[in-house]
This record gives sequence, structure tokens and C-alpha cells, in this order.
Amino acid sequence: MKVLVSDNLGEAGIRTLETAGFEVDVKTGLSPEELKSIIFPYHALVIRSATRVTADLLEAAENLRVVGRAGIGLDNVDIKAATRKGVVVMNTPGGNVITTAEHTLALMLSLTRNIPQGTASLKAGRWEKKKLMGREIYDKTLGVIGLGKIGSVVADRARGLKMRVKVYDPVVQPEAIEKQGFECVSLEKLYSDSDYISVHVPKSKETTGMINREAISKMKDGVMIVNCARGGIVDEDALYEAINSGKVAGAALDVFSKEPPPEDFSLFGLENLVATPHLGASTYEAQTNVAVAVAEQIIEYLKNNNLVNSVNVASISGRAIEQLGPFIELAEKMGRLQAQFLTGQFREINIQYNGDFFGYDLMPVTSAFIKGLLAPRLGDEVNAVNAHYLAKELGIRVTESNAAEATEFLHLISTKVIGTEKTSMVAGTVFGKSDPRIVRLDDFRIEIIPQGYLALIHNRDEPGAIGSIGMALGEHNINISRMQVGQEVDGEHNIILLRTDTPIPDNVAEALRGLPKVESVNTLEL
Repeated sequence: MKVLVSDNLGEAGIRTLETAGFEVDVKTGLSPEELKSIIFPYHALVIRSATRVTADLLEAAENLRVVGRAGIGLDNVDIKAATRKGVVVMNTPGGNVITTAEHTLALMLSLTRNIPQGTASLKAGRWEKKKLMGREIYDKTLGVIGLGKIGSVVADRARGLKMRVKVYDPVVQPEAIEKQGFECVSLEKLYSDSDYISVHVPKSKETTGMINREAISKMKDGVMIVNCARGGIVDEDALYEAINSGKVAGAALDVFSKEPPPEDFSLFGLENLVATPHLGASTYEAQTNVAVAVAEQIIEYLKNNNLVNSVNVASISGRAIEQLGPFIELAEKMGRLQAQFLTGQFREINIQYNGDFFGYDLMPVTSAFIKGLLAPRLGDEVNAVNAHYLAKELGIRVTESNAAEATEFLHLISTKVIGTEKTSMVAGTVFGKSDPRIVRLDDFRIEIIPQGYLALIHNRDEPGAIGSIGMALGEHNINISRMQVGQEVDGEHNIILLRTDTPIPDNVAEALRGLPKVESVNTLEL
């Protein structure tokens, strides 16, 4: 087996691969065209964040079986293209946890005590004790947004420093947060009560720009903000304005919306900003951990066909994948759909299977649903392998039931998600051998092809309702490529499912909600 390492990887990982009998080539700094020209003979590709694994590259990688990311983020990998190509994509989500958490605390302490400014001042020959007056973190309140692996360590270490820790997490159950000894609060209360706010959520459509002008306006005067998660979660223009105005006393950033930032980056002109060039995972220990982990995972897959931390394939046989594959795809789409119109925490997942499903264990299908449900909130942290474990860790109860008798469909998957604010039910099936469909949403019977940009509209079943929706979209140059209408069982309402060529912007969705016969509008992306 031939392995190409295209980004800097710890020597321990390379030795691990070679000891297992693999032929390892280390070629870093290649351009996309150079990488494409040499990828053909390799069975495994090991990357970090620099290499971009595109559909174009994958087309040239005829022998490639696995892409291993030494780290967690997979923004640089076209996972859909890899899945289509039959290439396993895996990451190492645990290797950077301690390192990133410690860096978060280091930045917070440096910001609080003006350590970078003091170092620069002293080296320049000045002695500015009064100007560089700091403050204590003892007995201050730290607001942690996101209690995943890194957020949990930050919260725990801060508690050891005698800080009061308040946590907001849209996924983790309040009981699970309180069991760890932290106070579970709403996002608004976290903003209003915290002296420090540290962000630990994945970057997604929902979290991009979440620390914006509106959010900052709700914060305590003199708050300090730390971001070691992903660039773009903190609105940098809003942060600049807030520091200049004195609303925010200072900020510490390890990540930026554009990396490296431009030369005229406004925040770098502020004295009370501490910044590092994405060093969260940059320790010898972390580099060794992720290098060895990705090497061992690749060896386990290529030698024993066992998958660890795969983000796109469940651990089942090739024959089972062939037959269950369409249902796995359907289940993940069903989960993603429910995640986009459910708010609050998820408490319980009930999955009912009707039909024989070829006699296979349906655990991979259930895992795919859980992955789809949690992915919009947890990002790359959740995959087909760890979905059940994460659900249990988050306090979500998962139950399955099977009935060999078919309903009106040969095979039917029905899922009910019970949340703190709402309960939702979705049912789906596969037409033919590989054509997934969603056939029910709550009390509505409908037929949905689960892909593309969608709008889910509830309206009164009255003349003119559908026409007004079409006219409103037309006025904003949004083309409807497909429309399906379902009627509420024994009700007076319709559900309209639109597929559009482009996403429906927020202002257009708001205009639709203002139509007299429209009751709700949810924009979705599958």
C-alpha cells in the first residue's frame, strides 16, 4: 500500500505507517495541479488543513481508498465527492482537545494581564506599570458557548481557577450540563452575566457571525471575548466597533474569517487585542497525537477493513452497504431536515422501521439519522461511527422498533424527535432501488425529493394562497424548479414544499411570512 503525506505530519505518524509495511512518500507544499498529477498510485492520502481534496483531485485518484485528516476540521475536503468516489474520509477529533483548551485559557490570561503589551513595551525600553494595569479572573464569570470536548475542558479548567462558569449549548441537555457542575443558561443570560465569553462551536450556517452587533449589545459593559474555534463566528467588524467604543474591553483571537488576515486588518491596530496565527492545535504533544492517531486509523482500515472516526461511511460490509446505502442516505437527509425546523434541545429520538430491510442490522441507518440530526449543530465532531455515543453523551434517548409487516410502502422509516420546544415526525422510503423520498412531515402527507434548496411553507387551504407565493418569489427573481403540495390529514391547512434554483434570502422569506394566507416559512438546505 502506498501512502502520500501532502501536509506537515509529525514524524511519529510517518514511522507508524512505515512500521506497518506501507510505502510512505512525504511531499508537502504541492500546488493543486502538482498533487493531481502524482495522486494516481496512492491508496491513502494524509492531510492537515493546507491540502484541498476536491472533486477534481478525487477523479484523478483512481486507487485512493482513504483520506485521513490529522485534526478535526474537514472544510478542505469535498466529502460528498469522496463518498461518491467510494473514498473513506476520516479525521482525528480527540487529538487537539487539551491543546486548544489550554490555548484558550492562555489567551484569556494574556488579555487580562496585558502580557503581550507588557513584553513589547519592556523590550522597547519602557517601564509602563500604571498604563498596563490588569485585572483578576478570580471570581469572574466565564460564559462558555458550546460544551463539546474543548468547551468542557475550558469550563473545567476555569472552574479550577475559581471562576464562575455559565454554559449555553443548544444540543447538550441542561441536566447533563448541571451534572458536570456548571450552570446552564440561555444565550441572552450568558451575554448579560459574563465577564468573559469563550466560543466553542463549529462553524455552520447557524453559527457564522453569531457574535455580531446585536449579540454584543446584550453583553455586559467591559466584557472580554475569546475565539479559538473557527474564524467568522465572531463578526470582526462588529468586534472592532465594540472595542473602539469601550463596550468590549478586549478580545483574544486565534482564528480569523480570512487566514492569514489582510495587511490592513483593522483589529490589528487595537492595543487591547491579543492575537495568534491559528496556534490552537500547535503543540508538540498535539501534533504527535493526531499524527499517530491518523496513521493507526489508516492502518486499521487498509489492513483490517475496520473504520475509526469515518465521517462518511458506516462500519458495515460491502454487500450491506450496497443494499442499505439508499436507506442510509435517506435517514441522514431526514435527520438534517428535522434539525433545520426544530428549535431547543433534543430529548428523545424514536425510530420505527417497517419492512424486512433484507435482514440486515439497521444500526448504520439509525446512526445516519442521528448524524444528520446533530451535524448542523456539532459539525465535523459527529460521524457515522460516534453518532450513538454522542447522543448518549448529550442526554438524548434513542429508541428503535422494527415491524416486519410493510405499510403502504415496502420499506418505511418513521422518525419522531421530541425536543424541549417541539415534537416533529418525518417518514421516508426508497422508490425502486435507490430513489429516496420523504413521504410525511408531521400531519402532512407529501412526496419530497430530499436534495437542494427547499422552502417548507404552511398555509391555509384557500384559493389564491399558492399563487401569491409564486408571485412573491417571482418578484425577487427566484425560480421555482419543483413544487409539491400536501394536505393536512383531516385538516384545513396545506404544506407546500418548494425547490428553488438558489437559496431564498432572509428578507424574501420574511416577505412570504407576511402574505395573508401563509402561516409559517422554513428555508432548508439538503
